[in-house]
Amino acid sequence: MQADHKEILDTAHEMADAARQAILPHFRRADLVEDNKLAGGYDPVTLADRAAEQAMREVLARRRPQDAILGEEYGQVAGESGLTWVLDPIDGTRGFVSGTPTWGVLIGLNDGEKILMGMVDQPYTGERFWGGFGAARMTGPLGERELATRATAALEEAVIFTTFPEVGTPREAEAFRTVASRCKLTRYGMDCYAYALIAAGQVDLVIEAGLHPYDIQGPIGVIEAAGGLVTDWRGNPVLGGGQVIAAANPRIHRLALDMLGEYAE
Repeated sequence: MQADHKEILDTAHEMADAARQAILPHFRRADLVEDNKLAGGYDPVTLADRAAEQAMREVLARRRPQDAILGEEYGQVAGESGLTWVLDPIDGTRGFVSGTPTWGVLIGLNDGEKILMGMVDQPYTGERFWGGFGAARMTGPLGERELATRATAALEEAVIFTTFPEVGTPREAEAFRTVASRCKLTRYGMDCYAYALIAAGQVDLVIEAGLHPYDIQGPIGVIEAAGGLVTDWRGNPVLGGGQVIAAANPRIHRLALDMLGEYAE
């Protein structure tokens, strides 16, 4: 591994460690303080979100001040290296405030055109999934292992996820149901954890809409390194978010994409 690649991965792991330390004291606390960012709806943000992103930014300021940053809570900081770290301190804050262990810390690194490295960290279960620079691995209660996606070749054998039953607009929900109706098993509500499960070889498809760059760039890095692919509903790169399909392999991706095409923006 090149020295700079090792430095990048070491930095990502230190950031994830720092985020864990910032988040866990707040998890499942009856006195958790939250604000609602969505007028007329519910989109919570907590002290844990803000503390975790600040902790990750402090690691970057010390280790890689030349890189740019895009974070959900504190926006953009320009850099001069051509590399941008994309941070979601708690993806799945609704799950976090509900006490479920399906939220995660997302870290992605891009060069402006493609994802170089991604990480999905679940502090409460102690699982960390990462991929990039020719490797895809995870650590957790059962130890460390390589990540590899499944070779499922038929929708009838596929496991499919989305976070919210409504997906996005009514038409986007219809698109998801069209694909899901062909699949063996449909599950909901896992946020970023479902993307990690694609990389771990447990899930075949995740279809979502209305995503932001910080929702998807970390998972892209993990899934692609493990042998899967992530695109928009037309099969194009999806670093900017929006309508997203993540798939375990090109065959199952194409089968689902053929059904999504008429619904693509």
